[in-house]
Amino acid sequence: MKYLDKLVNILKKGPISYSKLNDILEQNETFFSSTKLEIELLLSNGLPLYFKDDMVYLSTTTKKIEDQVFCVVDIETTASNVKKGQLLEIGAVKVKNGKIIEQYESLVTTYNIPQKVQEITGITNDMTLGAPNEKEVLEEFKIFLEDDIFVAHNISFDYKFINDCFVKYDLGQLCNRKICTIDLAHKVIKAERYGLKYLKEQFNIDIQNHHRALSDALSTVEIFKISLDKLPKNITTTEELIKYSK
Repeated sequence: MKYLDKLVNILKKGPISYSKLNDILEQNETFFSSTKLEIELLLSNGLPLYFKDDMVYLSTTTKKIEDQVFCVVDIETTASNVKKGQLLEIGAVKVKNGKIIEQYESLVTTYNIPQKVQEITGITNDMTLGAPNEKEVLEEFKIFLEDDIFVAHNISFDYKFINDCFVKYDLGQLCNRKICTIDLAHKVIKAERYGLKYLKEQFNIDIQNHHRALSDALSTVEIFKISLDKLPKNITTTEELIKYSK
């Protein structure tokens, strides 16, 4: 979807007509020849669009931060990219108006976890026996994620790895809007370091099992909530938050 960034940049400025959206899709290389199917693909891949009176809106431009659902994600992997390894564990926590509303976690069947990864995470090959395979977990996570804002501590790793996994299994790709809590923390928190472990210590966040996906996602939720509390008062919509955090 090479046109995605262009489309999002247009929609960030304001709504466009449905016919204008069709024109944009027709002028670019798309997965489907049908613009209707392409729009359905965008929606299924998490692009937060809504339609009203023949106009198309990027919902993050109008939705207040307190009304937005943020999906805070953390993953453990056997390597730094999907060509060398696979997803090992995923944890995700949905947050709305400062409250956790839903959680998802799963190990992934893995037969060859590098020793170093076992030492860091505490996850062994035997622990993953009976767990769903990688494709099954990704399918479950995609349904769980919906079109919520994807939040992670070091978004460039988690978002890209999951996106590449989706592509690997023909599950589409990530079109969700995203926020990095490292970048956001840099804007609103004074700290010597911005790694998750150090911020947990600074704010006395007592969540154990560091380097396990759900535990780290829950820790990231706390950092995210602290950061939101320190936002400038003029940042009120989700899209303003996304822009401010970069």
